[in-house]
Amino acid sequence: MSEKVCEHHRDKRRKIFRRIFAGILIFLFIVLVTILIIWAILRPTKPVFILQDVTVYAFNATVPNFLTSNFQVTLSSRNPNDKIGVYYDRLDTYVTYQNQQITYRTSIPPSYQGHDEVDVWSPFVYGTNVPVAPFNFASLSQDQSNGNILVIIKIDGRARWKVGAFISGRYHLYVRCPAFITFGPRSNGINVGENAVKYQLVQRCTVSV
Repeated sequence: MSEKVCEHHRDKRRKIFRRIFAGILIFLFIVLVTILIIWAILRPTKPVFILQDVTVYAFNATVPNFLTSNFQVTLSSRNPNDKIGVYYDRLDTYVTYQNQQITYRTSIPPSYQGHDEVDVWSPFVYGTNVPVAPFNFASLSQDQSNGNILVIIKIDGRARWKVGAFISGRYHLYVRCPAFITFGPRSNGINVGENAVKYQLVQRCTVSV
């Protein structure tokens, strides 16, 4: 008799645990569906980045396979969403030439961007005696002799979306901004100081998350 009672209690506990587990699953499913519906209604759009200008203070490739450079880049970011805010948790800016990084990374302070807001940053990005692959250095030297060099201003970081009280997890943010730097007679820059030339670009960057 006692064995039947124990078995009955075990079956009862199993049913209670199953109901609790099923309830948790249903609750999580409802929460997930609600978030997806809100997300679909709001249709979040990636931030829009514009490379406003680049000021070159130094660009010295006289030492074979080494480059010393100093740029100041002005970047603007606009949040095009009406009901979604953006947390920029980490943004690192650097310059590349033919897919090789030629400067150190410069960090932009974390910030929050509200609906339809615009932020503007003007970080200095530089590198002192940065090693350059021989084949890239030969190409760079040739481009500089020709009077124009294409570099890419890059931003790598992490961002979060804010919808009301809900804040999403962190997403990788990749921004790519091409910039033509001209030298010598072909230069279309503006002298803004001793050995400093500013290039007005105002061009849209590609953004991926």
